[in-house]
Amino acid sequence: MDSIASSGSTTITPKYSRFRRRLVLAGLALVCVLALVVVWAVRAIGGGDGDEQPDSAPTAGAQLPEISDPAPVLAALAADAPAPDPATLEAELTPLLGTPALGAAPAAVVVDVATGDVLLDRDGDRSAVPASTAKLLTAVAALTTLGPEETLATTVVAAGAPGEVVLVGGGDPTLSTTAPSLVYPGAPTVADLADRVREALGGTPVTSVVVDNGLFTGPLTAPGWGPGDAPSSYAAPVTATAVDGARISPGNAQRSGAPGTDAGRALATALGAPGAAVRLGEAPAGARVLGEVRSAPVARLVEQMLAQSDNLLAEALGRHVALARGLPATFDGTAEAVPAALDEAGFATDGVTLADGSGLSSADRLPASLLGRLLTAAADGSVPDLSAIVSGLAVAGYDGTLAERGDDDPATAPGAVRGKTGTLLGVHALAGTVVTADGRLLAFAFVADAVSGGEAPAEAALDDAAAALAACGCS
Repeated sequence: MDSIASSGSTTITPKYSRFRRRLVLAGLALVCVLALVVVWAVRAIGGGDGDEQPDSAPTAGAQLPEISDPAPVLAALAADAPAPDPATLEAELTPLLGTPALGAAPAAVVVDVATGDVLLDRDGDRSAVPASTAKLLTAVAALTTLGPEETLATTVVAAGAPGEVVLVGGGDPTLSTTAPSLVYPGAPTVADLADRVREALGGTPVTSVVVDNGLFTGPLTAPGWGPGDAPSSYAAPVTATAVDGARISPGNAQRSGAPGTDAGRALATALGAPGAAVRLGEAPAGARVLGEVRSAPVARLVEQMLAQSDNLLAEALGRHVALARGLPATFDGTAEAVPAALDEAGFATDGVTLADGSGLSSADRLPASLLGRLLTAAADGSVPDLSAIVSGLAVAGYDGTLAERGDDDPATAPGAVRGKTGTLLGVHALAGTVVTADGRLLAFAFVADAVSGGEAPAEAALDDAAAALAACGCS
């Protein structure tokens, strides 16, 4: 026998040991040969380390390309871009703004952002119906009063009765019943809120939910809102508690007539008590906090409000501005607080009359020149904390309320026009920024509030005027 078994082990004889050593040495030799073959092959096809070999010869006529420094992907505007000549620019825009589609005497202002010079002023100081371009005022007021990093809280507290909880609305309509939100990126969710409440309750079942809307007071709709505005696909009664922007379901355009109780039902369902009673009421003073979630920062809320022209979000921000200024969280409080915040930030508000924070009211009035000044300050950085206004403007042909609008002329650079739209019956407006063909940044505001020829022709006329600015060197 070549091996002897002992205690379950095997002893290898010298003959097998010598064989194994020879086998290992042969394997190592084979690996070395293969490595040399690979190195030779790589060098043969030009994949070596780039060092020129002594016996190599350059290919006749070969020439390496000259490689320049990489150009920036996101380049700043040229500091020496020529400013449009006011007379040339006016000659370009006059026939476009004078089209019958825009009605009688639309207001128009164009400002050179770099210098602040007004390049065009057609009735810019007239107090016109702004429609949703009024949201630019609410945006400035929110950013300068609340600050871009502020967040809005939604809280659940314990009620007096066992098994009863109180959902305390904090004026954040972005609270989402889906995770993540289908409408508001970065929004808090009802599920997160419910998780915190369950943990605090320690297994106590929820039998009823009270909804406290007391943060916001006064009428639920504003003067100048039509009877079909709330609820509708674009507005709802303004309450301190809502989910999904007061939509009847996530992603559905139709808004609810009872946002508060909808939010209460959503919380009850998330707490595993879909059959729990839901009613409006008040939280007990000093009640124990069971859970809290907070909105995205105000800067993100402003962007979402502007890009999607979200009326309910605008009204919520306006009321928080009112609260911060010691005024009631009502439509009247908003109407007083927003102009006061603008005055404090250095913007004269002559000719401004507001009835709400969204521009949905036909009673709102403001001059196009103010829109031009606000946009210029946001674009040139002269007033701190307003950058979210520029980033929140919809991009023509790409997103927001301008997703389906834009010039088809290939001479106009994609994304050159960014704007805030405004639409009411007989009112069509567009205000924003544009980069000209020469690379000059302009702020503009066009407000037509005597339109009788229909929505599509008016919007097309406004788009043509903005596209003309983008394509115009006008120097």
